[in-house]
Amino acid sequence: MRVSSALALLLWAGAAQAEPQRIVSMNPCADAILAEVAAPGQIAALSHWSHDSRATSMDLAIARRFPRHFGTAEEVLAFRPDLVIAGVHTPATTRAAFQRLGIPLVLVGVPASVRESQAEIRRIAAAAGRPAAGEALVERIDSALAAARHKGARTPALLRTPAGVVPGAGTLVADVMERTGFSNAAAALGLRSWDVLPVEALLLNPPAVLLADPGASLHPALAQARTAIRIEPLPSRYLNCGGPTIIALAGALASIRSRLP
Repeated sequence: MRVSSALALLLWAGAAQAEPQRIVSMNPCADAILAEVAAPGQIAALSHWSHDSRATSMDLAIARRFPRHFGTAEEVLAFRPDLVIAGVHTPATTRAAFQRLGIPLVLVGVPASVRESQAEIRRIAAAAGRPAAGEALVERIDSALAAARHKGARTPALLRTPAGVVPGAGTLVADVMERTGFSNAAAALGLRSWDVLPVEALLLNPPAVLLADPGASLHPALAQARTAIRIEPLPSRYLNCGGPTIIALAGALASIRSRLP
């Protein structure tokens, strides 16, 4: 019995030593996930995007508790990381520099569904040695989606960013829309994943509901068409990332759906 206890203690000690202590994230979506699952003191730095009020997908006050960097290998290495989390579009030369130095690297992509995002949460949490915290975040997302679920008929809706970009089928946003009582009207317009929809085409085939960023200027033609198109506010910052952002997105969509007939 004592041998088993001693072995368990050694295994626990080894796992504790292996847990990274200086994690640097180079991806704004990973920033938001890491802030939720990491232990106090584990995060060495986040990407500069999370310090930018126009680009962050996490609470700005929380993001600014941590140092930032601007994405160069030199800046990241100055934080002496024992784990780096980067996006798949991080330059190959930057990634190779970490690998040459033997620094563990986790790459994150662009999840196309809630399930893919939850899988990414689990990967980041596991790499940080915090799988239980990852599961807790996954459960919070499931609870938020369950609370936001609409049991009636789906309402055709189109989400359009200030730049005219529309998320089509096979996007995380479309998945959350479907789960909260909307059918994505992008498919009926023949739009692909993250396609561009000119205002003229939108006015020719208006959806029942247009979801638009309340912080951006509305195109004059859309402003004049308010009587024909119902426009509901949905902040663009909810569209950039999965992870904990799904909770906010689901809540916002559920609120909009509750106001509709």
